[in-house]
Amino acid sequence: MRSLHGFLPQMLRMFALSMTVMALVFLLNNHFIFWLDWPGMLTLLAHVGWLGEPPNQPLQGGDLLRGWLQLGSYAGGLLVVIGYVLKTHEQSLRVDAARLSAFAAFIIRAAFWAVLIVGLVDMLISFLRVEDFLVHIVGEDLTRELGRPNFRGTYVHYPLIAVSVIIAFFVRSLGFTWLALLVVFAEFQIVISRFVFSYEQSFMGDLVRFWYAALFLFASAYALIDEGHVRVDVIYARFTKRGKAWTNALGSALLGLPLCWVILTQGMWGRGSSLNSPLLSFEISQQGFGMYTKYMMAGFMVVFALSMIVQFSSYFLNSAADLLAEPGGEPEREYDHDPEEI
Repeated sequence: MRSLHGFLPQMLRMFALSMTVMALVFLLNNHFIFWLDWPGMLTLLAHVGWLGEPPNQPLQGGDLLRGWLQLGSYAGGLLVVIGYVLKTHEQSLRVDAARLSAFAAFIIRAAFWAVLIVGLVDMLISFLRVEDFLVHIVGEDLTRELGRPNFRGTYVHYPLIAVSVIIAFFVRSLGFTWLALLVVFAEFQIVISRFVFSYEQSFMGDLVRFWYAALFLFASAYALIDEGHVRVDVIYARFTKRGKAWTNALGSALLGLPLCWVILTQGMWGRGSSLNSPLLSFEISQQGFGMYTKYMMAGFMVVFALSMIVQFSSYFLNSAADLLAEPGGEPEREYDHDPEEI
């Protein structure tokens, strides 16, 4: 169709791709601001008098340069998206949608391997520590350091997360069925150890909560990728293919994406925000010798919001492709008009 190569498809691609790029740039700048003490784009804009009151201490030297780099990262991200779309102006919406879905799947795979490996390793460390075995294996100094949340997070959890990202790049299966099975197994071993051996430690319950929270939040984007969400809207079921496409496109753009952006901005706007605070302080449970992974559960919300932004952008492009009659979509079935005929 002529409209396929026109202005509208390119604008739709720019919108969807910019959502993903801006989310990544936002998270990168969040790390620079609150972990590395960079000034931030808003502080720079206030410094030059473009937004709000000037900061109490004007930016100078390196801070001023870093502020401009952060501002440039947002502009650069948009320019990259625009340049990519213009360079590939004949590319279909479904190709970009497939690439975004693949990227969302990669994020979820990496998160799955991270919670699996970190959960097992941290539980083992907690078990050895509470039973006084750890000191005989690694010595008193390292045992003492492993009892500090920031040390364990920086030198144990973060390297394991990096390894998980590498594994996710080569291993393409998601494995959420196995995570659900592991949650059941972890709960089962609590029951057996409590009622058979009269043994229970706080890290055992922490592992169940850690894995279950990951299963619930990460599987949301996974289910959206595989169309696994249960639809209970009887009105939607009677829509035509175009009606469903309009519903999914508008729902993604006006409901799904804004919700994810609210999670990111409200949870990570300041140092004391609900997601930044536990991540910065390596927050842990107060239950004695439990696992040191509570702060990572706040990070689950970041992964959830990012993966859903990417997948909603893909969903939006696929729905727009259906509205533009782009080839490659699912054929319209009879019950798209009248489900009672099934």
